[in-house]
Amino acid sequence: MKKKNKTLRSSKRKTLKTIGKAALVVGAANFLPMPWVRKAEAADSITIGIPSSLSTPYGVADDQDHLNGSIMAIEAINAKGGVLGRELKTFVPDFDKLSAESTQSAIAACIDKKVHAISNAFTFAPIPGMDMSAKYKAPYLQGNTQRLATEEFRRDPKKYSHVLQTDPSEVNYGWTYPMWLDAMKKTGVWKPTNNKVHIISEQTGYNQTILKAAKESLAKSNWELAGDTQIQYPVNDWAPVIQELKKVGAAAIMCNHWMASEEAAFCKQFRADPVPGAIVYVQYGASQPEFLELGRSAMEGFCWSTVLGVYGDKMGEQFRKDYLKRFPEFGTYKNNTMGLVYTGNGYDIVNYLAASWNATKALGLNVEDFEKNSTWIRKNPFRGVCGNMDMDNEFQEALHFPDNGFGNQSSTHNNGMGQLFCQVQNVQHRIVWPNDYSQSKLQGCDWW
Repeated sequence: MKKKNKTLRSSKRKTLKTIGKAALVVGAANFLPMPWVRKAEAADSITIGIPSSLSTPYGVADDQDHLNGSIMAIEAINAKGGVLGRELKTFVPDFDKLSAESTQSAIAACIDKKVHAISNAFTFAPIPGMDMSAKYKAPYLQGNTQRLATEEFRRDPKKYSHVLQTDPSEVNYGWTYPMWLDAMKKTGVWKPTNNKVHIISEQTGYNQTILKAAKESLAKSNWELAGDTQIQYPVNDWAPVIQELKKVGAAAIMCNHWMASEEAAFCKQFRADPVPGAIVYVQYGASQPEFLELGRSAMEGFCWSTVLGVYGDKMGEQFRKDYLKRFPEFGTYKNNTMGLVYTGNGYDIVNYLAASWNATKALGLNVEDFEKNSTWIRKNPFRGVCGNMDMDNEFQEALHFPDNGFGNQSSTHNNGMGQLFCQVQNVQHRIVWPNDYSQSKLQGCDWW
């Protein structure tokens, strides 16, 4: 726990370095130290509300990433004259993403501020936030990754017409997992000793939803669920879990958890006492800077995926370079620990909003026409550094690629948002599947 607290303190220092001496009070006006916000608030400015968990013991890394990406986009847009000659500004209320009350308070603060749009990484209480935002209806773009929330949209699309989930839902982590195992087996690099899968799951609704989806997809595959080990945050010692893994001896192991620091601790302990021949997958938390910062070379060979992440194509590579130039504290381009999920998401959302405002102005509208701008976003897919966002569907969430057969999927990588499966290679995250996005091939692990 001492190490965890140290990590969290480090994340907070980086966050505070980024946002300056902001007043981190829910509902208070928090100001980023950027030239455009040092000026008196101009009546013709456009404000984006960005609720962020900047002082809680969880979510700091993701929300820092999201905020940093947003800053990059805003700086670039303002340098070119803003949107329709209007300067973009930010309003950043701090909140606790585990609390429904805090989530609602943050959204209410944005409403009080009369923001023109809301951008958010995620909250574990999405529906209370959606309900509060429905009283105002400004475009609300987020990366919540929760089918629970998009199911709510499907039940009442009129009420939540302004809420758009810019990434596929978490169910795809479970639904796509057997496809990935099949693809890795076909490489010939990994030669599974059996067809068993062992899943470790944290006891949050988010992780349990993924577990349920994994069970659904495994039942239709050539793989067998042989172990289901439940954990509860915080995990101070992974030894009992690893002993259970060794007892089952599955060829494939999924650590269904989202905290980067705990995923790193798991990987370290597993490497010291591994299940021979097992391919080990951890969830998207490995994308957070702490994972490589804490583990470095001990993370070699471990795999992970994200349904929302910065691509490794020309656009994505340029974004990575630009990000590390703007935020050099995260390392160099060739040896970096930058977050690969919400950095790009924050950046893409701001650019998506700007595209909407520019487009709707041409139709004789303005940024205050919330409904028309939300409709334009829904009807017009946008290609960002994290892939294509097409939310004109029954869930109002980005289509997923590859098609895993469970709905809200895209049959082509150009129309969907790619789920990126990565492996740590030479202390860098490299995309190994799907082949449409791959930067490298799967490499063997020293415990195989």
